[in-house]
Amino acid sequence: MDIRESRGRTALPGGCPHCGLFFSGGGAGRPHRGIVDVHAHLTPPQYIQDLAGTDHLKGPTLTWSPQKHLEDMDKAEVSLAILSITTPGVWFGDAAQGRRLARGVNDYAAGLAAKHKGRFGCFTALPLPDIEGSLREMEYGLDQQKSEGIGLLTSYGDKWLGDASFDPVFAELNRRKAVVYVHPTSPDCCANVLAAVPDPAIEYGTDTTRAIANYVFGGAARRFPDVTMIWSHAGGTMPFLIERFDGMSAHPASRALVPDGFRAAAGRFFYDTAQAANPVSMGALRQVVPVSQIVFGTDYPFRTAGEHVSALESGGVFSDAELKGIWRGNAARVLPPRA
Repeated sequence: MDIRESRGRTALPGGCPHCGLFFSGGGAGRPHRGIVDVHAHLTPPQYIQDLAGTDHLKGPTLTWSPQKHLEDMDKAEVSLAILSITTPGVWFGDAAQGRRLARGVNDYAAGLAAKHKGRFGCFTALPLPDIEGSLREMEYGLDQQKSEGIGLLTSYGDKWLGDASFDPVFAELNRRKAVVYVHPTSPDCCANVLAAVPDPAIEYGTDTTRAIANYVFGGAARRFPDVTMIWSHAGGTMPFLIERFDGMSAHPASRALVPDGFRAAAGRFFYDTAQAANPVSMGALRQVVPVSQIVFGTDYPFRTAGEHVSALESGGVFSDAELKGIWRGNAARVLPPRA
């Protein structure tokens, strides 16, 4: 059953009461999980060709395929994966190249969504920090391709999300009440800091935290209240630094931009479970934000859907009802299926 074709129907047992999605039976007397994965990556063949000869693409990104992805989804009862390009994204310092790469990625992703109806969606890639190119690509992706939202990186060069230079893009996102999915990257300041430890192990979580903090304390969360932000990897190290952010919120200089405090702003964002489905990370995250703001993510092809489902079910952090929300209900509130 194409889950997007169920809009407007009465939900069957196991379906989502918020959006009318329903799913086929999962066997063993229980409904199919019908999971929505908001953190799943694609690697278009043309993208690989365009970056051939560089060191930008490594490991699983080079062997990704739609068929392998669908097989992994089916094993864990993932009904829909929202595809996005992962770091390093589409910007390498040249505006013309960035626009071309973004359009190629977005056309390929939209083609997969059309070919595999109800199985794939997409977050439109933007060629930030190219503002004009990003506004054009946003219009193309949201209006013509009807993508689920926009995919951004935590930082671009020496600027993080929330920087005033990105305000024209976020003003338009706010006007559209758009969803923005954010993936971490290695910023110019801090790539390859530790020779023995690759950036994804430490820097990705750290850059996510930098972006969240800059977005909140720089006032962007207040300036653009209608943008729905989805942060990767359970918010990085943000939950573990919450006491420091609470302290910053109490400073007079912060109150004008964060009048309700950091937790109130952070509690309105969404956070995915990718590479953070363990009890330590999930236990910390749920102490900072409502469970209703946690959505399922896998980081496929770097990790599998099955690993995340198993970890969440065995971790003891969430009740069965809460897990149903994480599987699909929470995402369905902000990512309605395509008509």
